[in-house]
Amino acid sequence: MRTIQFREALREAMSEEMRRDPSIFLMGEEVAEYNGAYKVSQGMLDEFGAERVIDTPIAELGFAGIGVGASMNGLRPIIEFMTFNFSLVAIDQVINSAAKMMSMSGGQYTCPIVFRGPTGNAGMLSSQHSQNFENWYANTPGLKVVVPSNPYDAKGLLKAAIRDNDPVIFMESELMYGDKGEVPEEEYILEIGKANIVRPGKDVTLVSFGKMMKVVYAAADELAKEGIEAEVIDLRSVRPIDYATLVESVKKTNRLVVVEEAWPLASISSELAYHVQRYAFDYLDAPIGRVTSADVPLPYAPTLIEAALPNVARTVKAVKDVLYR
Repeated sequence: MRTIQFREALREAMSEEMRRDPSIFLMGEEVAEYNGAYKVSQGMLDEFGAERVIDTPIAELGFAGIGVGASMNGLRPIIEFMTFNFSLVAIDQVINSAAKMMSMSGGQYTCPIVFRGPTGNAGMLSSQHSQNFENWYANTPGLKVVVPSNPYDAKGLLKAAIRDNDPVIFMESELMYGDKGEVPEEEYILEIGKANIVRPGKDVTLVSFGKMMKVVYAAADELAKEGIEAEVIDLRSVRPIDYATLVESVKKTNRLVVVEEAWPLASISSELAYHVQRYAFDYLDAPIGRVTSADVPLPYAPTLIEAALPNVARTVKAVKDVLYR
């Protein structure tokens, strides 16, 4: 199987779907002439032309609104935010228009639109450019929220998102665009809302999504050196959440640690902890552990960033805590 970059997997997904369906178009800042801020859309302007790969002004509220209107009238837009930090400018269109359109119209209008771009920190970009909003958007009925962790998942899930008749928030990471992974040449689509057990184990369930899976993989390797077998689950999406896979894993391992880059209050890890204690309480042999970012705006200094974000050492400690070691 060939190996390609995360950005190439996203590009393939968009290009293949745009060749298949002429109603799909890409819109956002620098997606066309500059080939994308992160080169995700490189070459797409040359293939599809300026009517389907559209550069916009720095006006997220405006072009998000254009996308919502277009989706209500038979088109299938892909709206790229240069970072989801900038989606806050457009959040009224996402939350009050796209997410609610089908419900408020009594099913007369659907809103098949994908809002995509990077989420979370990308190094020394300071507080306003380093936030995680997965749990914000996942809190909104009417939206689906997808957070892939590798090129294979990115392509299969983005194709599914583009074909979905509901609005989908598709969250990537600046720190993953250059990551490489195996991706088949033949077409495939992954189901949104189905988690992936990427590493079986018997001692503890380790759950995460997006780029925090790198932390989880490394932690699982460290734990294995001490004879601790972690079952590692990649959620892939945080709305819908595959609760069934998580609960069945905890019934086997009897312990759970969740790793998430967001702040601790009202996070995805909070929701997972509630659900597991509600539906697998009798199987738990220890309180649920979680590893999140510190409850502060992310600092600029690299030493403080390291202290604030989830890391391997904190994850290993959380696992040992639930194992009483």
